[in-house]
Amino acid sequence: MKNNINTLAIVGSQWGDEGKGKITDFASQESDMVVRFQGGNNAGHTIVVDNIKYKLTLIPSGVLTPGVDNVLANGMVINPKAFLNELKILKNQGIVNKNLFISDRAHIIFDLHQELDGAREIAKGKNSIGTTKKGIGPAYGDKYSRIGVRVGEFIKPDVFKTKLNELLREKNILFKAYGLAEINADELFNEYEAIAQKIAPFVTDTSLLINNAIEANKKVLFEGAQGVLLCIEHGTYPMVTSSSPTAAAIPLYCGIKPAYVNKVLGIVKAYTTRVGGGPFPTEIDDALAHQIRECGNEYGTVTKRPRRIGWLDVPALKHAKRVSGITDIAVTLLDVLTGISEIKICVDYKINNKVINNYPGDNATISKIEPVYINMAGWSEDITNVTSFAQLPKNAQNYLLKIKELTDLELSIFSVGPGRKQTVIMKKLF
Repeated sequence: MKNNINTLAIVGSQWGDEGKGKITDFASQESDMVVRFQGGNNAGHTIVVDNIKYKLTLIPSGVLTPGVDNVLANGMVINPKAFLNELKILKNQGIVNKNLFISDRAHIIFDLHQELDGAREIAKGKNSIGTTKKGIGPAYGDKYSRIGVRVGEFIKPDVFKTKLNELLREKNILFKAYGLAEINADELFNEYEAIAQKIAPFVTDTSLLINNAIEANKKVLFEGAQGVLLCIEHGTYPMVTSSSPTAAAIPLYCGIKPAYVNKVLGIVKAYTTRVGGGPFPTEIDDALAHQIRECGNEYGTVTKRPRRIGWLDVPALKHAKRVSGITDIAVTLLDVLTGISEIKICVDYKINNKVINNYPGDNATISKIEPVYINMAGWSEDITNVTSFAQLPKNAQNYLLKIKELTDLELSIFSVGPGRKQTVIMKKLF
């Protein structure tokens, strides 16, 4: 094995929707392999290539670059119907990538998981989490209850049938409690058997595949979904996702050595957004928030829900840096702030007039935060065609440099629009 480890992890540094797909697509052009390590089809990436929009929810962003191996790792939960539908949509758009691999240890999402997801949200009423109702939480719940169905079992009819009967013994009790119709095991098996066989050609031991690529000194890109503040361990629990989107989770979710993750690029939106419930210290809800939302098209790729808008939150970024091991940042959607005369950055948190130096672990405390802001002069010039840092207006340069200073992280990339050519590289990725 060569001494150089050519890996790069790309993670969201906020509450997701930071533009990871765009940056991953850009970086994948230099990669040999792109690995999606967690989440399911609750997370979406919109990528623009040659003015064509591609919407991905399960398949790694490297699928748009010919010759790249794309891996759905064991930390994912996979809806096989959604996977096949995504393949069909891509094919209709002229994208056919045969180098696609699914871990035999990833878990399957069935329709029943989506039904349970919706029923639980309704039952919680005003205390609902605001999930996408894609069945992610219930599928991960089955995984940790040790009754889930793994992909490797799903594609073996005899094993699948046995596992399905075990799963439904518990699930039908829950369905009855929620007032849902019970599920017939034979009918469900018959529905999914043909689907399983369509999935089978993609299934392999992806841990071995990824390790072999790294040890052959290939360039391997790890792609996360959501963001650090939605991490099940270090996010704003319980308004979080059901897995960890941090780089710290990659070795576990991919079956590789921790030492194989040595560079972590945190994607930072030039402002902050959040979807669903939960505390949001720098949130603004006025005409300016509406302007940013419309200019940035801040609506969910999967759900179409309007995203909540806030100023850049440096204490939250420092938390993400610490728990995810972020070494570099990419600032996205800088162009959306064009035309705003004064831009705020939250540099500290106060509670009861006392500055705190950590991100609180409970939402009740987070809700009491008073953000401490500094003001930065904005810019009015169109920046969507700049190709270097030097071409940016001075105030836009100052804004990026202030983010770099406050986070003490390397600024590797900034982007000024959705296209590949609107991405400016300031530091070598691999």
